[in-house]
Amino acid sequence: MNASVPTRVLNAPDILSQVSAAWDKDIVGQLSNYIAIPAKSPMFDPDWAQHGFIDTVVRNAYDWVLAQNVAGLQAEIVRLPGRTPVLFFEVAASQGAAHTQAASPAEASASGQTVLFYGHLDKQPEFTGWRSDLGPWKPVFEDGKLYGRGGADDGYAVYAAIAAIQALHSQQAAHPRIVGLIETCEESGSYDLLPYIDALKPRLGEVGLVICLDSGAGNYDQLWLTSSLRGMASGVLKVEVLTEGVHSGDASGLVPSSFRVLRHLLDRLEDSATGRLLPASFHCDVPPDRWAQAKATAAILGDEIYKRFPWAHADCGGASQSMLPTTTDPLQALLNRTWLPTLSVTGAEGLPDLQNAGNVLRPYTAFKLSLRLPPLVDAAKAVADLKTLLEDNAPYQAKVTFERAAGATGWNAPSSAPWFEAAVNTASQSCFGAPCGYIGQGGTIPLMNMLSTGFPKAQMMVCGVLGPKSNAHGPNEFLHVPYAKRLTAAVAQVLAAANVA
Repeated sequence: MNASVPTRVLNAPDILSQVSAAWDKDIVGQLSNYIAIPAKSPMFDPDWAQHGFIDTVVRNAYDWVLAQNVAGLQAEIVRLPGRTPVLFFEVAASQGAAHTQAASPAEASASGQTVLFYGHLDKQPEFTGWRSDLGPWKPVFEDGKLYGRGGADDGYAVYAAIAAIQALHSQQAAHPRIVGLIETCEESGSYDLLPYIDALKPRLGEVGLVICLDSGAGNYDQLWLTSSLRGMASGVLKVEVLTEGVHSGDASGLVPSSFRVLRHLLDRLEDSATGRLLPASFHCDVPPDRWAQAKATAAILGDEIYKRFPWAHADCGGASQSMLPTTTDPLQALLNRTWLPTLSVTGAEGLPDLQNAGNVLRPYTAFKLSLRLPPLVDAAKAVADLKTLLEDNAPYQAKVTFERAAGATGWNAPSSAPWFEAAVNTASQSCFGAPCGYIGQGGTIPLMNMLSTGFPKAQMMVCGVLGPKSNAHGPNEFLHVPYAKRLTAAVAQVLAAANVA
């Protein structure tokens, strides 16, 4: 990004104080209302348009953004036919004390001074196992944590972005032109997003900095930037052996179990003893800089890397014995969840519940597979390879299909420009009293690969509030409000630094 005017010296404590007040007085309440709305992503609510929940949360966010009366801000809900809506906003560049604004978006972006905020408002489904006094659509604020689905992942993003901009305006600090893109299809793989990026590209300008507020944190003690994201290949593997169920005593031993055939197919993909994926094409080398960052992060987090999960306990001779992770080495633990491919079975069909499971050899078994891919593995090729691997040469000539396949390529952060590295470290020190940390994430944000391709020179501030035990997608998801306040203040400081970079 190019320099335009000198920046004012920011009063960092005042920024933190202002954004904290905004969270306490308004944002927590806004997010509580948001949590109460079951705005599930289209993958989990095919009738989303008829139900209207996604439209409601977008409209609520839009109304709130406009009500903030941010100088130079324009916003709209953009709708392409047949697609989930997007909330788009833009804030003209401010030259500081006089709030002199750029004449036009084109003029502002000509110098490369456009910052893009990203977030999403669609949600994961309910899941089971919530604490008895909690629930996915029941907002509860307790001990600084706001419980409920979607608040941390990541309904807070648009509210934090506007609060950061307001904090700069209150100090009459300069900032570049800013645009925001808040989608509603992220939890379904962002398949609607690319058409919106194409449609809005003339209005995005030449993006020099992306601030993505949809990621995680290694702890709640410092600013964390995401250095990489895994990709994903998913689909439904179905094995059919009969046209209807039959008595298991009559058929077993002659009719192969669909479950056993499915297990055999998965053995082609995964070593069940170690969890290692067998095809070499699903692996990649870890870049040296990511090794170095992982080593530094392992030294910071130690065994909290794996202790933060809600491990099951077993009663062994009267003594409680905890489930063990795949490794207790902190460095290897980080690499396992960020740079190694792994398989999870996230759903099943064809299996009756235990209460209704009679002595029947079932006609089929289907598993929903979620395969996390290393950041540098091409997802489209991985999906094609996976389909071939599972469907070809089926045991006993069973009917095997791998359908509803989808993929998203991961992301490896670009090298940090000196101004950006200095800005995030300064922001972390002033807001948290600790240096910025860097950590790879095991999840997938399809947008980041799209933006890195579309804006290869942009710096990427990928961060978020999903720290230890926040449990996005699972039960008892929470937003750590004290951390969110400090993150918002840190974002404001990086915005100001971007103006003179």
